[in-house]
Amino acid sequence: MAENDSVKQQGRQADSHTGGESKTGSVISIVFIAVLAAALLGTVIYSLDRRNTMYSKVAVLNEELTHAEAENVRLQTELESKISAKNVEDYAENVLGMTKIDSSQIKYIEIQTDDVVNIPEQDDGLIAKIKKFFDRCVEYFRG
Repeated sequence: MAENDSVKQQGRQADSHTGGESKTGSVISIVFIAVLAAALLGTVIYSLDRRNTMYSKVAVLNEELTHAEAENVRLQTELESKISAKNVEDYAENVLGMTKIDSSQIKYIEIQTDDVVNIPEQDDGLIAKIKKFFDRCVEYFRG
């Protein structure tokens, strides 16, 4: 029995030595997992913050776009009202002093375009050009 007791004591001592090492390894792995979980949680929180920031920027830009579109509609309406036929007519009469045309001012002319034939000028030869040049020189000196 003494032998059994000594074997049991040696087994307990071996378990206590192995148990100590396994406890240290498990503590290190728990700390590592906790740090990893904290890093992942931090990453998720950071990405959610970035997403919310981008959504806020998009909302602000959409609001600016809506205001710009409304301003465009207002300016287009103002432009159309300024260039209406009535405004142009008032400007022509009051500022420029123009009046509407009277039927007595209308004159009709007849143009016949079917009978018209255009003959382009023909290019003179080299000798004819030299002769014209001398003729012009003579006319110049004669006065």
